[in-house]
Amino acid sequence: MRARSDFFRRLSAVRRVRAGLRGWGGVGAMAVVCVLAVAFVLLLPLTQSRGEAGADLGGQRAVQGIQAKAPTCDESTIQDQSPAPSDAEGSSISAIKERGHLDVGVDQNSYRWGYLNPNSSGELEGFDIDLVHAIAKNIFGSSYSADKVRLLAIPTDQRVPALQKKRVDMVVRTMTITCDRAEQVAFSAPYFVTGQQVLAPKVSTIKGYDDTLAHKRVCSAKGSTANKHLVVDKGNKIPATVDVLKAVPNQLDCLVQLQLGTADAVVTDGALAASQAAQDPTVELKGSPFTTEYYGVAMNKDATDLVQRVNRILESYRTSTGADGWHASYTKWLLPTLGKDSTSADPPTPHYK
Repeated sequence: MRARSDFFRRLSAVRRVRAGLRGWGGVGAMAVVCVLAVAFVLLLPLTQSRGEAGADLGGQRAVQGIQAKAPTCDESTIQDQSPAPSDAEGSSISAIKERGHLDVGVDQNSYRWGYLNPNSSGELEGFDIDLVHAIAKNIFGSSYSADKVRLLAIPTDQRVPALQKKRVDMVVRTMTITCDRAEQVAFSAPYFVTGQQVLAPKVSTIKGYDDTLAHKRVCSAKGSTANKHLVVDKGNKIPATVDVLKAVPNQLDCLVQLQLGTADAVVTDGALAASQAAQDPTVELKGSPFTTEYYGVAMNKDATDLVQRVNRILESYRTSTGADGWHASYTKWLLPTLGKDSTSADPPTPHYK
C-alpha cells in the first residue's frame, strides 16, 4: 500500500510540473519533463523494494531468500542419520500387531545371508534371516512364533518399491544405506559394514578395481550400489574400455554369468562376493574393497515408530553374548567365508541424528 501511495504522489507531481510548463513550449519544457520522468522511474523500484523487503535492506532480503540452498547429503555420514532408539509404540507397530504378522522383504539367493538351504528344512536361512526373527520376537513378545513372520523374496531393484507401496513392513536384504535411497525410504542405524569388491575366476588376470578391468565384461545387479559405481567410475577410476554389462535382477545371476563365461568379473559387496566364492571354488575376491558401506534395515518413510523400535532392538542384538545375538549369527553364517579378522567381524557402532 505504501508503494502504491508513493507512485500516485510522484505521478501527480509530474503532471503539475507539465501544466506549469505549457507556456515554455519547445525543447526546454520537454527536457525538464523528461528529467523528472526519469527520476520518477529510477526512484520507483527502490521505493517498492524497500516497501517489500524492509527499509534497511531494500530488495536484498528477497534476493537472499532465493539464493538459500538446502544442505546436501553426505555419503560418508548418511548411516548416522537414523532417529534415536525408542520403545514407544506408534501406528506402524500397532498395525503389525493387529494384523498378526510381520511382512519382510528378503533375499532367497544370497548364500549364508538369505537363501533356501536344501540341506535342512528348505526354509529361508542366513544372517539377515536371523535378524528378522530377532526383530519379530521383540515386537510380538511372548506371543511370538515363527509363523508370525512372513518372508517375501524380492529382487534387488524391487526393495525400494516394495516399501513405498507398503507390500512389506521392512526390507532386510544386504541393503546399503545411501543418500539416494534415504530420500525414498527410512533406514535403521547400520547393522553391518562391508565394501565393494571384485569377484573373478582364479585364473583371471584381473587384480582388482583398477586398470586390469580394461576390455573386461563386468556384471552387477540392477539398483545396486555396485552398478552405480561402475557407471560413474567408467573412464575415471576404471578404464573407459570396461564393458559394463546390462544389470541383472539378482546378485546370483552375476555368478551364473561368470560360470557361463558371459562375464569376466562381478562387482558387488565384499560380504556377498565372499559367499559367492564359497559356492564356487573356481572364483575368488580380487583386490581390496574400494568403498566402505553400511547395511541397514529399510522401512517406509512414514514408519518412524518402527524405525526407532528397530534401533532399540539392534542395540541389544549387537551386544548380546547369547545364541540369538549378532556375534552368534556371524559365527554361524559368515565366519567361514569372511573370517575372524575381517573388518566385518564386529558390528558397526551406531550414531543417531
